[in-house]
Amino acid sequence: MTATFEHVRPSACPACNVAPAAEHLAELPKDATLMLSLPGIHCAGCISGVERALLAVPGVREARVNLTLRRAAVTAGPEVEAETLTAVLERAGYEAHELDPGVLATTAADRAGRDLLMRLAVAFFAMMNVMLLSVAVWSGAEGVTRDMMHWISAAIAIPAVIFSGRPFYVSAWSALRARRLNMDVPITLAIALALVTSSYETMHSGEHAYFDAAVMLCFFLLGGRYLDHRTRASARSAAQELAALEVPRAVRLAATGEETVSVAELAVGDVVRVRPGGRVPVDGLVLSGQSEIDRSLMTGESLPVFAGEGSVVSAGEVNLTGPLTVEVRAAGRDTALHRIADLVAVAESGRANYHSLADQAAKLYAPFVHILSVVAAVGWWLYTQDMRIALNIAAAVLIITCPCALGLAVPAVTTAASGRLFRKGLLIKDGTALERLAEADTVVFDKTGTLTHGLPTLLDAGALPPEAAQVALALAEGSAHPLATSLAKALRSEGVSCAEVNGLREVPGHGVEGLWRGQVVRLGRATWVGAEAPEETATFLKIGEDAPLTLRFADTLREGAAEVVEALQRQGKRVILISGDTRGAVARFAQTIGIEEVIAEALPQEKAALVADLSAKGAKVLMVGDGLNDTAALAAAHVSISPASALDAARSASDMVLMGRSLAPIADAIRTSVSARARIRENFTIATVYNVLAVPLAVAGLCSPLIAALAMSLSSITVSLNALRLK
Repeated sequence: MTATFEHVRPSACPACNVAPAAEHLAELPKDATLMLSLPGIHCAGCISGVERALLAVPGVREARVNLTLRRAAVTAGPEVEAETLTAVLERAGYEAHELDPGVLATTAADRAGRDLLMRLAVAFFAMMNVMLLSVAVWSGAEGVTRDMMHWISAAIAIPAVIFSGRPFYVSAWSALRARRLNMDVPITLAIALALVTSSYETMHSGEHAYFDAAVMLCFFLLGGRYLDHRTRASARSAAQELAALEVPRAVRLAATGEETVSVAELAVGDVVRVRPGGRVPVDGLVLSGQSEIDRSLMTGESLPVFAGEGSVVSAGEVNLTGPLTVEVRAAGRDTALHRIADLVAVAESGRANYHSLADQAAKLYAPFVHILSVVAAVGWWLYTQDMRIALNIAAAVLIITCPCALGLAVPAVTTAASGRLFRKGLLIKDGTALERLAEADTVVFDKTGTLTHGLPTLLDAGALPPEAAQVALALAEGSAHPLATSLAKALRSEGVSCAEVNGLREVPGHGVEGLWRGQVVRLGRATWVGAEAPEETATFLKIGEDAPLTLRFADTLREGAAEVVEALQRQGKRVILISGDTRGAVARFAQTIGIEEVIAEALPQEKAALVADLSAKGAKVLMVGDGLNDTAALAAAHVSISPASALDAARSASDMVLMGRSLAPIADAIRTSVSARARIRENFTIATVYNVLAVPLAVAGLCSPLIAALAMSLSSITVSLNALRLK
């Protein structure tokens, strides 16, 4: 194992804790691109540090870091292996692990956001120019001057509206093809009628044209659409992230010796070799070898477990200390890791069925608007026998009832709330996350890596005798085991220097030993040194024939963990702790932090099943977790949060990400979400009252399309100002 203490997080993917082994690297073509995940980077300094470290490696041609995706794309010669790159980054202080570029599709740039912003800019340019031209008409221009202003306005407005309004037209057409209505259908009709009536008036030298209303309508609606887009992260599929963590290649043992093959070529009964530091490529049975396996991927257990002949291993787990020969029992899509990915994919598709408040309003609103407009047009045509008047009034009704305020009601609030929470350290990824968070009544916490840091910390470092501390440091620095790394760091911080220990040798599955002053010294498991294993996490130092010394470790509580649990309980939320750790460890921790409902030794499928069961009983579950073993539960929950230090897949499956180390923003986020939902309902009320007052005027023919557009704009501004109260 090559990871250092700072980067060991047992609850997250073990691939983040160690560098992938060499057997996972097939012979690369020239200038191959290697993809590395960098979960710990957070600023421009990290970008330059990572790129500088990578470019210093001989054979690396280019290194580009994407801070948003937390990935690095490295172009290098065939002699450069991913293991070398991850080891270099580990030494430079950056956590790194290889991703399979064949499985992980590169996320495209935010084309949709840029497209909306471009259309918004065009609509703004057209609106300002047409409004300037309209000033001349409003000032009393007549005859040729008025007609010229109308024609110039048409030349600007028609192409601008056709181009800028495309998102509405496409959405409306898709809805009509599916024989349903959405908000974009009345929007499209309103814009079309405004252009048609204005063009008719212009061609017949009419007094009034409403090109300014059409472009104004487009601008405000695009503004709402862009605000809505800003609240939605361009989140990658968590299932895709999980698939990328599967080992792409393996070393198969054949009659002719070792051969590197794609995992897709493996069959049940094949035998593969997994070297120390490498991820297990298949589900299988250990035929020979002894080692320790970090299986927090599947169970969330905070410490590695012994693996020897007859042990069962799973794809994605990490072989820490010794080589293993494994018989394949399942590979590729049949592995437990891939089944977790399938669970996540199903849960993600289920969450997409959530109907937001805006969706519910649209179902009632769109049919009402269409019926009202048609009735007004038919009524005025029967009364006046003048199609021009009928169409003008129909356009005015459509514009004045246009769901611009409704379209802004939700995104304006969510943008304001998102900004407030972002300043407090919580990033909202999904547009409906705030609405769902406000409904949450049950909070399920993972333990290791979520409520705790997932890092073993030595207790009473100064209690060791000076010589014993020096020997312990020498032995600890000869091992990459998480407890040994933690021990070495703690003793170094105490100013302890290394004893001269010779013949250091790591015994897979047991510990490390050497010779000091002619005596055998050992650091490792209780059974190996002849000690009695305690219930708590510990390692043992044995010097010659002396009695073993116990070195106890404990996980440290994450900042704000106790406070957020207390705050949630005060809010009346049901709080549950679920962990893959042992019952004793989980029970002791729950007692410390004040959580009564506890579930221990839970597998990923069991975590997801618990969330699904709670949901089936009517609970609205908020899941907070950070590891791959939490990913299916995060995706299945009504709403979910993960720390920034979480695995990429966990962050992708979550609706919100904690940017800092503290959990304190969670309680404030719930309070903010309740306020945000109240503001959304207030905005709907404002929009409704506006329509109740304005619609009769439009139907009665007292509002021209231009006045209707101004009234619509006023309602939109009111809604936006109400949303800003959240700040």
